[in-house]
Amino acid sequence: MAVSGKYGKLNIPKIGADEPVFILRAQDKLAETAIDIYRALAASHGRQLAKDLQKEIDAFRKWPGSKKMPD
Repeated sequence: MAVSGKYGKLNIPKIGADEPVFILRAQDKLAETAIDIYRALAASHGRQLAKDLQKEIDAFRKWPGSKKMPD
């Protein structure tokens, strides 16, 4: 369970019941850039996560749905 300010309580494995989460959706026009900035930060700290985040960016980019500015 996790808690999102926008989506409320979410059942996400390995996340504590009261742990706040922030969700970026593929429909969000700003999401790819936000993830890319986070990827760059992870890379600057030598984290393996940076390589994995590129896969997420590619998945967001390939998502066929329409994109919009966030609410």
